[in-house]
Amino acid sequence: MRFDSFEHLLSHFAAETPDAPALRYEKETLSFAALHARVAERAAALRESGKSCLGLLCDGSMENVVELFAANLAGLQLVLLDASLDGELLKTLIRYTDVDLLWGDEDLREELDLALMGGVKDGAGRILFFTSGTTERSKAVVLTDHSLCQSAWNGSAKLPLAPEDTLLCLLPLGHVFGFVCGLLWGLSCGACVALGRGPRHYIDDCDFYRPTAVSVVPMLLGFLIQRRCVNPELRLVLVGAGDCPQRLLAAAGAMGLRVSFGYGLTETSSGVAISVRGDPFAMEVCPDDTITIAEDGEILIEAPTCMMLGYYKRPDATRAVLRDGVFHTGDLGRFDEEGLLHITGRKKDMLVLPDGTKIFLPEYEGALMQALGHTELAVALFNERPVLIFSGEGDEAAILDKLRDVIGSLPRGQQIARVIVTDEPLPRTATGKIKRWELQQKVGTNI
Repeated sequence: MRFDSFEHLLSHFAAETPDAPALRYEKETLSFAALHARVAERAAALRESGKSCLGLLCDGSMENVVELFAANLAGLQLVLLDASLDGELLKTLIRYTDVDLLWGDEDLREELDLALMGGVKDGAGRILFFTSGTTERSKAVVLTDHSLCQSAWNGSAKLPLAPEDTLLCLLPLGHVFGFVCGLLWGLSCGACVALGRGPRHYIDDCDFYRPTAVSVVPMLLGFLIQRRCVNPELRLVLVGAGDCPQRLLAAAGAMGLRVSFGYGLTETSSGVAISVRGDPFAMEVCPDDTITIAEDGEILIEAPTCMMLGYYKRPDATRAVLRDGVFHTGDLGRFDEEGLLHITGRKKDMLVLPDGTKIFLPEYEGALMQALGHTELAVALFNERPVLIFSGEGDEAAILDKLRDVIGSLPRGQQIARVIVTDEPLPRTATGKIKRWELQQKVGTNI
C-alpha cells in the first residue's frame, strides 16, 4: 500500500493490524497500535515545547525511532545526525540546520545554547539527511516524510515483504539507505522491524532476532558471510550504498541467500532501481522513476514522487544537479537489451568505499599534495581501501611518515592503506585531468 506520510502509515496499521509486531529492540516488542500510541503521546509533548527543529543523534534504539516519528507528527523539521561524528563537527551541522532542540547527547546539548537558535518556519514534513562524504563537501538534503514513504513503496513494489517477515535493521538511520531500506521498507509492508543493537552485536543479531530479510552495505555483507553469522530463516539480502564485489555475491548465493542490489541516492530518497532477477547487477527501474542515459553515459533521473526539495541553504548547488526536474547523478550506466540498468562507473571525482562513505578526491588529494610538497599523485582503490599512487622518486615509509598528521585526522576506513611509487606519469587527458578509470585499472595490476 502507498502511504502519504508517516502518520498515514502508522495509523493504517494501528487500525488494520493493531496487535501485529511493528518494532523489536532487545527483548522489547511494540505492536503497531502501541507504536502509534507512543508516537502520538510524544508528539503532543513536542508540540507543547514550542520548538521548530529537532536534531536527532541516531543510535537506532526504540526511543530513537519513536522520537523521529513523533517529531514529524508534531510538525517539527527533523535533522538526522550521525552520532559518531566529532563533537565540533556536530555543533557546526546543528547550527547550520537551525536546530533548536537536540535528542541523544545531554553533554552536547548543554554545550550548545539552543535557546539562541531562531529555529525554522514552515519546516513541517521536512527531513534533512547529510550526504555521506568528507566534511567540507557534505550537504544537507531536504526530503519529506511523503518522499520517503513513496520511496519505500517504490522499492517494495519490486521487492515486497510479507507481514510475517522480520526485517533486521543493522544500518544507521542517519543515512537514507538505512532509513528507507532498514526501517520504512519493513513497516510499510506491515512487517516487523528488528532494530540492530549496534556494531558489537553484528555477530549475533541474526541469531538473536531470527530475521527473514536484512539490508546491508557491502562491507557488512562481507562481515556476515566471513563469520557465517547468518540464521537459517534469512532468505533475502538487500545490498546498497556501494559497489559489491562479485565474490561476496557468490559466497552469499552459496549460503542459500537471495541477494538483490539496489541503486539510489540521498537526493532521490534512496532507491530508484533494484535487481529482482538472477543477475544482482541488472536492475529494474522502480515504478515512479524514469531513468535515461545521457550521451556521455551519465545516469539522469526523474523521480517526481521521491525527489529532494533541494540542498539546505544551497540553491546554487541544487540548480547545478537538478534541472527541470531531472537529477544529474554524476554516475555512469547503461541499459542492456532487456531494459535492465547496469552501473558502469562514476563521472564525479570520488571514491565510494565498501561502507558507502564517499571520498571527494580533489579535497583529499589536495591535502596530500600540501603535506608532501608534490603534485604528481593520485588516490585510487586497491582491495577496497584507498591507496596513494606517487609518481616520482620516493620511499613508501618516508611518504607515509610525512602524511602521518593528515592520515591520522581521518576515520580509519578513509586512511591510506599503502603507497604505490611509480616512475610512470599519471594518465591524463589533453586538458591535464587525471583519467580516473584508466588509473584504477593500472592500480589493479600494481602499475
